[in-house]
Amino acid sequence: MSGAPPGSRFVRVGGVPHHVTVTGSGPVCVLSAGLALCWFDWDPVVPLLAPHRTVVRFDRPGHGLSGPAAAAPTARGEAARIAALLDALGLAGEPATVVGHSLAGFHTEAFARLHPARTAGLVLVDSSVEEAPRPPRAPALRTAAALAAGTALAAVGVPAALGPAARRAAVRLSRAGHAPDPAPAEPVRRCYRTRRVLRGALLENAHYTAVAAELAAVRARCPLPAALPVAVLAAPGSPRADDRWTARQRGLARALDTRLTVVRDAGHLMMLDRPDAVAAAVLHR
Repeated sequence: MSGAPPGSRFVRVGGVPHHVTVTGSGPVCVLSAGLALCWFDWDPVVPLLAPHRTVVRFDRPGHGLSGPAAAAPTARGEAARIAALLDALGLAGEPATVVGHSLAGFHTEAFARLHPARTAGLVLVDSSVEEAPRPPRAPALRTAAALAAGTALAAVGVPAALGPAARRAAVRLSRAGHAPDPAPAEPVRRCYRTRRVLRGALLENAHYTAVAAELAAVRARCPLPAALPVAVLAAPGSPRADDRWTARQRGLARALDTRLTVVRDAGHLMMLDRPDAVAAAVLHR
């Protein structure tokens, strides 16, 4: 795929080319971003980690520069994806610290539970939380509806016309103080003007509840290793909502037998607002 940034490579997993960047040296850590985000959303964190860690960033199918999604996401499938990428990169020899933001918190926790011997630590960055998810009905119809919606919106030019602006607006709303999106214009245009990224985001969103329910089942069967270092970082919730978000994050920390760290001056995109807090959680594993 043309136009990849320096240091990038493409690794084929399950028939799909995955865009991957590897930076630094030392023990391995894997950074996985939330719904509709890209490798460059970790840019502020990487310089803090690269002197001490081999930092792996990747775009899931339908995200960033990776190829289109070939199937609906599952918790087990995303855990297997991380394992397969590390294998393909020749980084299977030592356990990795896996870092999941938002929706990707489901994926990294599933990796830690399903591949405990390959996990050195788990860091959840304002992770998605669902206390009692139920598998949705008709998953195949959800897939078809998401793909059809993506096709229809692309046919009338929505990604090309509105994709980058929608990305910028979503990032601003998700940052502390509604700070602007720091991502350079060129990669934002390259990714968010495409039908591929729109369809990828719609597909992951359509199966959000299914992945959450599958992770709940994995939790019941696959405990985390007793000595595994786990960090749960959360942005402060809204006082007007009685800080329900922080309460949910505290419940997640309890379920994982760790303590919650509330990161001040951070919004949902904590890696942009407080990269120091994210890096510290990784380096203290």
